[in-house]
Amino acid sequence: MGRLTTHVLDTAHGKPAADLTITLYQVREGQQLEKICQTVTNQDGRTAEPLLQGPQFKAGTFELVFEVAPYFLRIGAKVSEPPFFDRISIRFSIADAASHYHVPLLVSPWSYSTYRGS
Repeated sequence: MGRLTTHVLDTAHGKPAADLTITLYQVREGQQLEKICQTVTNQDGRTAEPLLQGPQFKAGTFELVFEVAPYFLRIGAKVSEPPFFDRISIRFSIADAASHYHVPLLVSPWSYSTYRGS
């Protein structure tokens, strides 16, 4: 059975990004976003449960939104005012509902990267 997971690493401080809010949307026809779930990362920068699994996990286009500015402000990181990144959105598609899709975020106040992990 397929599932969707994520984790967030704070590359500026060399640690997992704990207590960072993540929202998952499904992109519907006409580019409308339907909220699927919202969660917060744990001390390891991961979510307690997969973001999608079971019957909800199906082919389609999705968007993860990571609330990075509140995280960096809370830990006292030096950021611009307003912060360079407030939210980071990653739009991706699931083609195979039987596979594990892992979409991590590596982030600093000034840059980010992502990839399809395992």
